[in-house]
Parts: sequence; C-alpha cells; structure tokens
Amino acid sequence: MATIRKRSNGKYQIIVSCGYDMNGRQIRKTETFTPEPGMTARQIDKAVQHEAALFEENCINGTVTTDDKMKFADFAAEWFSHKKNDLRPKTYARYESMLPRINAAIGHMKLKDIKPPHLLKFYENLAEGGIRSDTKFKCRIDLEAYLKAHKLSKAAVQREYGIAPSNLLSVVRGHNCSIKTAESIAAMVGKPLREVFEPIGTDKPLASKTVLHHHRLISSILSTAVEWGVLFANPCDRTKPPKCERTEPKYLDEVQAAKLLDLLEDEKVEYKTAIRLLLFTGLRRGEVLGLEWKDIDFDHAIMQVRRTSQYLPDMGIFEDETKNQSSNRTIKIPQNAVNDLKRYKVYQLEMQLKVGDRWQETDRIFTTEFGTPLHPDTLSRWFSEFIKAHSDVLPPISLHSLRHTNATLMIASGVPITTVSKRLGHADTTTTGKIYAHAIRSADEAAAETLDNLLTPTLNRNAG
Repeated sequence: MATIRKRSNGKYQIIVSCGYDMNGRQIRKTETFTPEPGMTARQIDKAVQHEAALFEENCINGTVTTDDKMKFADFAAEWFSHKKNDLRPKTYARYESMLPRINAAIGHMKLKDIKPPHLLKFYENLAEGGIRSDTKFKCRIDLEAYLKAHKLSKAAVQREYGIAPSNLLSVVRGHNCSIKTAESIAAMVGKPLREVFEPIGTDKPLASKTVLHHHRLISSILSTAVEWGVLFANPCDRTKPPKCERTEPKYLDEVQAAKLLDLLEDEKVEYKTAIRLLLFTGLRRGEVLGLEWKDIDFDHAIMQVRRTSQYLPDMGIFEDETKNQSSNRTIKIPQNAVNDLKRYKVYQLEMQLKVGDRWQETDRIFTTEFGTPLHPDTLSRWFSEFIKAHSDVLPPISLHSLRHTNATLMIASGVPITTVSKRLGHADTTTTGKIYAHAIRSADEAAAETLDNLLTPTLNRNAG
C-alpha cells in the first residue's frame, strides 16, 4: 500500500515499499506529485490517490527502478558474490579477469546513466593495443643456474616462495609466465621484476572474440540488474555487439596426420598415448586428462566421457563437469586406441611399482610419475615443443587442432554430421556445422565430383 505525505510546499510525496535488499534493508521508492494550479481539494485528493495507485502498480510490475544511485562497480560486486556458486570455476575466473577492465571504463557510472555510446567507446578501446592485463613475462636470467648456486630444490621453492614446481620448471625451460609467477620468482631472487623479467606482447590488442566476451559479461550483469528492479532496461540490448571474425580452425590433412603418428613412435609413452588418443577420439584436452581407467571398456572398445581435469592458480588441478550435458557421452573408440591404452596401463603399473608407497592412487589414466593428475599445461607445452621440433614437416598447430583434425577427417570420409556432432559432444549439429563449414563444403564438392564421374559415362552412351 502506497503512503502519501503532503509537503509544506503543497506537493505530495508518494512512498512505496519494494521489499528488502540483500543486506536486509528496506527498499523504498518515492515519487513527487505536484497538483496543477486551480485544482480543488477534492480534485487534488482524487488525483494524488490515482497517481499513488499507478506508481505502486509500476513498482510491482518492475517498471520503476529501486536504486537510482547504484553504480556499476557496486552492483557487479553483488552480482559476482551471487554467481560464484552458480558458475563453473574457470568461467568465474575468466569473468573475474575481465572485470578490472570493465570497471575502469564504466565502474564509476550509475547504472541508469550507462548508454550504448559508453559501451561502444569501451569496445573500441579494448580493440586497441597496450591495454592487456594478461601480459606474459620472459625470464632474463639463467634461473636454473641460480637455483643450483643457491641449492634450492623445487620443494624448497614451493614451500618458501609458493611457486608451483610446474611453473618453476616451465620458466627454467624458457617459457613465458604470468605476472603472478614472475613476481614470485623476482621476490625469490631479491631483485625488481623488470630486472628479472621482460614483458612480452604488451602492445598486442585483444582478440575480437575476447572483446565480445566483455560485451556478454556486461550484458549478463545488466540483465540481472533489470531482473532485480535496479535498472529499467539493459543498454546492451540497444548496442550492436562487437563483430567477431570467424577464423577457420587449424587441422592436419590425412597425410600430415599420418606423419604425426609416425613421429610419435619415438616419444615418451605417456605423451605418445595422450596425443594419439586426442587424435583418434576428438576429445578436448580436459576430457582426455579427466579420463579414469573405469571409463574404459576394453572388451567392447567403449569410452565414457564423464568429467574434465582443469587448473586454476588458486585451486590447483581440480575435477570439473564436462562442458555441457551433451559432452557427457559414450563413444566407440578405434582398436588402435584400445591397444595404446592397454600398453600404457602396463607402463603405468610398472611406474607404480617403481615408486612404491610414494604412488598416489587416483585412477586417472594420465598422471605424473607419482600418480597425481597430469597438469593440463604440461601436455600442451610438450606438444608445442614437439611441433616446433618438427616444423619442417608439420604445420604450426595447437593441441586443440587434433580435435579439429579428427572432425575434419570424419566429415571427409562421409561420416554423417549428426554422428560427428555426438562424438564431439556438441550441443547440436548447428554448432558442428558452423565450426566445420569448410570440411562440409569440401565433402559436398567431393560428392558432386563422384556423382559426375559415375553418371558421365552413362550420359555419354545415351548421347551416342
């Protein structure tokens, strides 16, 4: 029920209670009604009662906002606190990494004041160079020599400086690292960051897809503001999202894929098995590393994909659900993959006997020498080095390119798109069609040529 108060200046204040906020404080919305000159007391009373009823109805329907002063940064903080348990860890971490850029641009603004031009200007700034917060750092010193000179083991470095052994080993091998790792190592060495590390790629602009992700995050936050009655309308609905140029996925053709398999023969069995399995199944990296021995039915050559293995600096290696419901799937695997896994199981048992009680049982297929889950980046870094070592015969591809190779070869071989989609764990065939449009076009052209070759002799005979 609306409350009406007459002010000393002859105006009326209408107050409507809109419930309570997240801190338990009552939310009240007010409106001022000014009678028109010449109205009688009866007319004023009737008009203000009508205005109060209309204002209360608008508040109930959500067409009146409950907080005109709420700033974007403050609301975003509340949004994040409520979404932490709803979002997957890696998604939440990705959103957190984008928020500082967003707050720097519009965090100080009141929600109601954010307009499409503000958002468009922000997207333009993101597309320029020099604003990356994910700059990588390359070590300037001989870190391995430093560790030996100071008799520092990996365990000691982790214990005293909180640097993960995998991150330390990566820097020793010459790989770039995050600013967090760089700062920790600089603190260990006892020198300023810029004396120990060199920033790499500081002027590189954000990818168009990353800019689009910023737009989607802002839109999601503002949509929730509308749902909660803090904002009347989402300005993102009236803002044309940044154009994301679709790039063709990188993949190997059948000759290159065969060459890859040949080159793997001389590599360590754990890496060889993992790479071959990625190529034979088309699984994502996290899905392969999340596999456990109980997921493999050796008698029927069937694999169940039930989980993924992920990594975040503040969580370490952790188990997560598959990307979506359709990614939780059961697929038939080639006999070559079955044989690879059998050989690898024997290798893992031998490794377990070798380390004895230091072995940690996790049932994971791909592990470290002590049975703990293999770090996702360990496999990616190894593959990157492998590809560079064979750049004379293999194109520059990533680990995810093996998934694209699997799909492309299946389509080229005439496997129905519905089957390809299910094996890849896509939500629907539309997703598969968009990603592999190039392969579908090539398969369609090949089909046309096949028909032409089959029918042309018949047509020539009839013409004769």
